[in-house]
Amino acid sequence: MVPRKFEYFAPRSVRDATALLKKYGSDAKVLSGGMSLLPVMKLRLGSPAYIVDINRIPGMEYIKSQAGNVLIGARTRHHAIESSKLIKDKAFLLSECAATIGDPQIRNMGTMGGSLSHCDPSGDWGAAVIALRGSLRIKGPSKERTMKIDDFLVDTFTSALRPTELLIEISIPIPPPGSGGAYVKLERRTGDFATVAVGAQVGIDRSGACTYAGIGLTALGSKNLRAAKAEAALLGKPLTARVIEEAAMAASEDAQPSSDPLRGSADYKREMAKVYTRRGLQLAVSRAKGGVR
Repeated sequence: MVPRKFEYFAPRSVRDATALLKKYGSDAKVLSGGMSLLPVMKLRLGSPAYIVDINRIPGMEYIKSQAGNVLIGARTRHHAIESSKLIKDKAFLLSECAATIGDPQIRNMGTMGGSLSHCDPSGDWGAAVIALRGSLRIKGPSKERTMKIDDFLVDTFTSALRPTELLIEISIPIPPPGSGGAYVKLERRTGDFATVAVGAQVGIDRSGACTYAGIGLTALGSKNLRAAKAEAALLGKPLTARVIEEAAMAASEDAQPSSDPLRGSADYKREMAKVYTRRGLQLAVSRAKGGVR
C-alpha cells in the first residue's frame, strides 16, 4: 500500500513548525522518526493532508544533565538513548527500555518524542518515564508549557498535545544514590510490541527502607499506566521478598488489560503483570544495592 496524496513541509525552526500546525490544524501531522506515522499512512488507517517534517530543525536531538535533571531532546533517537553514557550512569532504566524497542533499524530512526506523542498503550517510553516521574516541555505558536507525564498520556493514541503544539523536551529527575531501575518486557518475539512490560524504579535509604517507588505499566490498559497501589505498597517498607510480592499483586490490580487474539486473555496479562512487576522490582532493588546490571 502507498499513502494517499499529501502536502509536505520541512520547516527549519520550531516557530515555523508550530505556525504550520496552527494554519492546518488537525489536518496536519508531525513527522519525527516516522516509525508510527508512516505505517499508519501506508495502510491508510490515517491520511493527513499535510505532513510537517521536523527533522531539519536544529537543536532537537540532545542528551544532557542540567540542574539535577537529564534533559532529552524530543527528536533524540532510541539508539542514542540506549548507548548514552550519561543515561546509563544517571537513569539506567531509560537505556534498558530503549534496547527493547523494535529492531536496530527502528531504534536508529525512531524518536523518544515521536513515540510519546503517538501515545500507543503498547509503546515503551510512557511506562519508563512514568517510573521516573518525568515531565515534558511543550511548545505552541505563542506559549510554552510543562506537563507531568501522567497528565500528558490521555488515552489510546491520544496525548494532551494540542493540534498546534510540539513536544520539545523530556526532563527526567536524576535519581539519588541508593536508587535502581529496570525495564522488563514480555514479547512474542524479539522486536515485537509488548504483551506486558514494566518499568520499575526504587530508592532505598541506609536502613533498607524504600524512599522512592515508581512503576509504569505497558500494554496493560488504554494507555501506559502508573501502578499507584503497587508504589504505595513499597514506600517506607524494607524491600523484602514478601513486600515485593505484595507490590506485584497490587500491580496486577492496577492493570486494566483487555483480551486479544495475538497476545492472550486479560486474565493471562494480569498474571503476567504480577510476574513482570516482581521481576522488575527484584532487578531494581539489586541495582539500588549495587548489584550487577
